[in-house]
Amino acid sequence: MAPIDPHSFTDSTHPLTTHISLSLYFDFSTSTISSSALLTLCAPHTGDLLLDTRSLTIKSVIDPINNTPLPFCLSSDVDPIKGQPLTVSLNNNSKILITFVTSPSSSALQWLTPPQTFNKKFPFVYTQCQSIHARSIFPCQDTPASRVRYNAKLNIPHQLSAVMSARHVERRAPLAGGDSSFACDESLWCAEGRVVEEFTMEQPIPPYLFAFAVGEIGFREVGPRTKVFAESVPAVLDAAAKEFAGTEDMIRVGEKLFGDYDWERFDLLVLPPSFPYGGMENPRMVFLTPTVIKGDASGAQVVAHELAHSWTGNLITNKTNDHFWLNEGFTTYAERRIVEAVQGEDIAALNIGIGWKGLVDEMERFKDNVEFTKLLTNQEGVDPDDVYSQVPYEKGFQFLWRIERQIGRPAFDEFLKKYIAAFKFQSIDTYMFLDFLKVNVPGIEKEIDLKIWTEGTGIPFDAMEPVSNIYKKIVSLANEFKQGRMPSEEEVANWHGQEWELYLENLPKSVEASQVTALDSRYRLSESKDYEVKVAFLQLAIASRCSEYYNIVEKTLKEVGRMKYLRPLYTALVQGNVKKEEEKIFAQRVFSEARETYHPIAQGVVESILSKHL
Repeated sequence: MAPIDPHSFTDSTHPLTTHISLSLYFDFSTSTISSSALLTLCAPHTGDLLLDTRSLTIKSVIDPINNTPLPFCLSSDVDPIKGQPLTVSLNNNSKILITFVTSPSSSALQWLTPPQTFNKKFPFVYTQCQSIHARSIFPCQDTPASRVRYNAKLNIPHQLSAVMSARHVERRAPLAGGDSSFACDESLWCAEGRVVEEFTMEQPIPPYLFAFAVGEIGFREVGPRTKVFAESVPAVLDAAAKEFAGTEDMIRVGEKLFGDYDWERFDLLVLPPSFPYGGMENPRMVFLTPTVIKGDASGAQVVAHELAHSWTGNLITNKTNDHFWLNEGFTTYAERRIVEAVQGEDIAALNIGIGWKGLVDEMERFKDNVEFTKLLTNQEGVDPDDVYSQVPYEKGFQFLWRIERQIGRPAFDEFLKKYIAAFKFQSIDTYMFLDFLKVNVPGIEKEIDLKIWTEGTGIPFDAMEPVSNIYKKIVSLANEFKQGRMPSEEEVANWHGQEWELYLENLPKSVEASQVTALDSRYRLSESKDYEVKVAFLQLAIASRCSEYYNIVEKTLKEVGRMKYLRPLYTALVQGNVKKEEEKIFAQRVFSEARETYHPIAQGVVESILSKHL
């Protein structure tokens, strides 16, 4: 007996779940969900079965065939990373019905009060299950090695709507008897003022792709396969529809490059500002931060990344988080191919350049823990949220780009199509990929050191910065800033957010405060509507101890919950020499005031940053 995943209690000798039927009763007054889950196993099992849970109250475990109780034990020992194993004793059972209640502190759920939403009228709740948070919503084998189909009934107040990363079946009144599968008392389930939204996911997915949102939600049609959903605020919906109007073009490019789109719909949900990521690739319905709505369609590049996951990540999934680069490295490569086809080579080169700088910075971040500069990592005893970084994205991209340069783009395109066709709807590891690569590209291991790329630390010698005139020009201008020269208005006349982001990322870490204020006085970067630009500038201001910008830092930390912005700003405030006591006190105060507006995952990340440096 052995776990199949360092982040799961799932045992290698136990049958995996193939289907889950969920009944979920949402109680916004207590921030809890009363639930039942009917698990179907791939084969009957006798003996103990281990399931992952976190902060769940287990009410009962039943054999649904005979309607008899099954012995179970929820461990009193709580693993700080994995949670609590639920052990169920089976006797040739292939189905298990579990009733349970979530906790208000569920790590996957953020419950928003009306004042925390755009419309200020109704509450809102949404999920974020990656990497290992599905277990805080329902008991499961919470590992990407397990792929399940599911259906779900969501019982919600009638004023609200529900969306899921699944096909919507119907919205209807609750049915008396049998509809709730013992999720809660029938009188509650069928109470006046409640409705049921029913969904089904017919393709097998890993648990981290389970997703829903409940609130006052509207939508706009933007293409034959795409609706944009958001809170029912016309300004938000209209801006999102405009930003993502080109989505269908990207889907068609993706299909040309990687094969058929197998998920039927590609809808987009713009969440409230507290959403901790830029985007989450939930199949059929991508979740997005509102910070990607920039007004110039450049936010569609995040959509390109999440779309690319439809082939690399959702169709083919890393077996465990040790192999996370198989999701994100492939997807970053695929994203840039889509962007290049839709927006041109210069924009793709800017993306690669920004990514290269991010990769170099991550090498500095992990200089005392070089294990996490590898593609193939060992995450035993490590919380994947704590070591989340750009390494699997950018080093993974660089690895695939290196293979493309070696064999040529046409040959690499054919390889990608073969790879996706061979492993679709499977979870694989790095060794399976390398074996497939060596079989389909004979002799590649003689041209590229595959072990150095996957198991070596740092950036391999044959990685490459992008080569383009616009990239070189911007980096050159950033170098000139060190000598006190700002770019002229003519030189930046055609710059958009990405050009400024690349420029700011390549400035020295600390410059004179007078230079920072002069740059902002001319170009108003601290007022940018593009958070990539604003946060890059504010990092520079903090490093240069320009205290006049701290009110903008505070405002930014309180209005968005995206970890891409929280992590660098809080880190910039607290790391460094002992003379930064004022900044550290400032960071603590801002976090204490903003904490409840952040998703639980983001709360944990910021707490880790503060505890490390305070």
